[in-house]
Amino acid sequence: MAHNTETDIRVSATKQIWGFTTGMLAICIPLAPATRSGPILPLAVVASAAIGTVAVWRGNRELNDNLTNSIKNLEQRVVDLETICSSQEVELQRRIQRLDRED
Repeated sequence: MAHNTETDIRVSATKQIWGFTTGMLAICIPLAPATRSGPILPLAVVASAAIGTVAVWRGNRELNDNLTNSIKNLEQRVVDLETICSSQEVELQRRIQRLDRED
């Protein structure tokens, strides 16, 4: 399930990148002759979108590994806290039982 969610996020980000790229191309292609930049501006837009797409699909691995490690650490801490709380609860119940017996 985590892999599907990760893929969905990547696909969504890629759609947005290329959606904005299409809009920028629609603006810069007619402006290219007016600015005398030739094909440089549209090529820069496409190259930027390609680099952004690669960053989305490759750069997420390290972040995912860090998040996985953080989640494992937090789960272990919760288990430790549950153990501590339950042991103190048992001790508290024993004390209450002793007090009941003394009365």
